[in-house]
Amino acid sequence: MQEKQPLWAEEWSRYKDDNEGLFRDWIHPWTLEDFRGKRVLDAGCGHGAHTAMTARFAKEVVGVDLNCADIARREVAAFPNASVVEGDIARVGFERPFDVVYCVGVIHHTDDPAATFRHLAGLVRPGGRLIVWAYSHEGNFLNRTLVEGVKRWGLLKLPAGALHALAWLLTFLLYPVVYSVYLLPLRFLPYYEYFGNFRRLSLRKNVQNVFDKLIAPQTWFLKREEVAAWFADGFGDVHLSPYMGVSWRASGTKRA
Repeated sequence: MQEKQPLWAEEWSRYKDDNEGLFRDWIHPWTLEDFRGKRVLDAGCGHGAHTAMTARFAKEVVGVDLNCADIARREVAAFPNASVVEGDIARVGFERPFDVVYCVGVIHHTDDPAATFRHLAGLVRPGGRLIVWAYSHEGNFLNRTLVEGVKRWGLLKLPAGALHALAWLLTFLLYPVVYSVYLLPLRFLPYYEYFGNFRRLSLRKNVQNVFDKLIAPQTWFLKREEVAAWFADGFGDVHLSPYMGVSWRASGTKRA
């Protein structure tokens, strides 16, 4: 069973992932409007901002998170059609299946992403949709080697306050590079598309992204063929596309 990780609660007590444009990008080609009248599961809801966005459209939305359920409950308190359950997304069960299950930015942090996917697929009704956004192996060489290597070396042993300060420092150091070198038409540079997104986000959102990468106890970077294989059995209308060169957007409709 997945162990609780206090640093996730530390992140979502400090930050709020409330950029609706990003969320819409991550669930593409589906939209928030497609959730209208549906019963929806937010698998790994974190602080609950995406759950709240979904509640504006869905008939019912349930968020589930192992580490941040109390934070998410406060976020969705104004929505009578929204609720939050504390649980492991790889094991949690429900009496009825969902019309839509989405897992945004979480499956790659679970103990076994493929097993987690299979469990989530079992929570979708026939004819329903499963939507996943996850980090890609492709385009993430520096994250896979440098960042993850430093974390294994001992970064995660630092206190949360030190990691928070480091995230702010690293983000400030990125700005001069992102607004100079990465403005040139040098598309071969690593993270070229990603830093294009960086420029349209707020400073605090960029810090949150850096902090998120520093504190993750484990991260799987998934190859295209791995994600494609997940949807190959039991799903139709499958969409799989790269996002900003560093992640996958994948979705499908569960066959009867």
